[in-house]
Amino acid sequence: MRAHPAGPLHGTLTPPPAAGAPPTDLGTLDPHVWPRSATRVGGEMHLGGRPVTELARTHGTPLFVLDEGDFRGRAADFATAFADPQLPADVHYASKAFLCGQVARWIADDGLFLDACSGNELAVALAAGFPAERIALHGNNKSLVELQLAVDAGIGHVVLDSFDEIERLVPMAEARVAGGGTPVPVLIRATVGIEAHTHEFIATAHEDQKFGFSLATGDALTAAVRVIREPALHLAGLHSHIGSQIFDTAGFEAAAHRVVGLLGQVHQATGEVLGELNLGGGFGIAYLPEDDPVTPGDVAARLRTVVAAECAQLGLPVPRLAVEPGRAIAGPGTVTLYEIGTIKPVRLGSSGAPGTPLVRNYVSVDGGMSDNIRTALYDAAYTCVLANRTSDAPPALCRVVGKHCESGDVLVRDLWLPSDVQPGDLLAVAATGAYCWSMASNYNYLLKPPVVAVRDGAATEIVRRQTLSDVFALDAVLADVPAPSPAIDQPAPEHPAGARS
Repeated sequence: MRAHPAGPLHGTLTPPPAAGAPPTDLGTLDPHVWPRSATRVGGEMHLGGRPVTELARTHGTPLFVLDEGDFRGRAADFATAFADPQLPADVHYASKAFLCGQVARWIADDGLFLDACSGNELAVALAAGFPAERIALHGNNKSLVELQLAVDAGIGHVVLDSFDEIERLVPMAEARVAGGGTPVPVLIRATVGIEAHTHEFIATAHEDQKFGFSLATGDALTAAVRVIREPALHLAGLHSHIGSQIFDTAGFEAAAHRVVGLLGQVHQATGEVLGELNLGGGFGIAYLPEDDPVTPGDVAARLRTVVAAECAQLGLPVPRLAVEPGRAIAGPGTVTLYEIGTIKPVRLGSSGAPGTPLVRNYVSVDGGMSDNIRTALYDAAYTCVLANRTSDAPPALCRVVGKHCESGDVLVRDLWLPSDVQPGDLLAVAATGAYCWSMASNYNYLLKPPVVAVRDGAATEIVRRQTLSDVFALDAVLADVPAPSPAIDQPAPEHPAGARS
């Protein structure tokens, strides 16, 4: 499943149509893929009650538009699905998907927990006022500074990932206890040997990778025993995570079976009954209409059933469960808006009909791999539509590409767009809320886009656009040099060929 960085069969003429047959209506907004508030009014896409042309005119492009109602609604769906007084469970928002101060406050207000994967993610959450006791800190190489921040803040759990980390944490925990504090609560991350059916770079529970303690080799049990014998640490439970973008519950069920078995081993070896079991995240979302993710209710029901059955067989009480959805909360509700700048028809050969050339239109937009690296990195698939208008023009096979100096700078590899798309039109790419802004870069010195939250007709900028002055400030030579004027980093005027409305 690995992708060549420049795309499949780089250097050859790859005949379409990987996009399949053209749909009957190129302007349809499939509710399976697009945000819950997405609709068309007079042909133009509206998000959260706001027209996209107005959002683009006000905030510029590229632009992440986040449907607040969708984001918070999906968080509520998970909270509801796992709210069972008989088998209580906690829902942790995996903040690596997308985190900013406003998102941290939404998650806090809605009663969820939060996972941080670095000291800086932890610092953002704390600065936003997120309750420390509802935060867990992940990471395979937590530094002394990161661990100290977690200990001093009194976060809910440190998820231990290596023996070195245990040794780093113990002196800090001892100092806290000596000062009258409580032992530091921790989870042991167990690598359970489940190969998730996903891209190899986001499958995280097989043996040959960097995360966690191996269950198969006995390291997970050894780590648990080591922590239990350390008075300054409190082993609250176990953690498992099998990967990302997973569309069925079978892998989670198999992981639950194995990690509950580890609970039994810990009990047999030490007499301790661990009270918490975190089964991680990785729940998939629909990037394309044919994707079929599981619902929060299905996940909750299956995990409860499996864990209860396994614990009954071992004679153990059912632990408090936890899950960590990130993409499943943040992903579907955000759309990226781009302006088309260049359209380049490329002849690929013959279509099969005499005298008829086979053509793919390369549609270049004003962003690319600096705001969405996932297509190049994971061979991820997205869909997009013409957003500022609808069209009755016949379909044309297109590849939506960015403006970076890389052949692999592809956003949507193959799709059908109206044949009359032109410079100045707006394209909207669906389901970009997870790992797009978070993994954004300044490649080719492009600037990170803003994030605007929309709801009930109101639009609020929750992350401002990065400016060239911001970038200059980090450069030892350019720190005191004014950015060029007129500034390249300001929202552009209407395209001279503009067809936005």
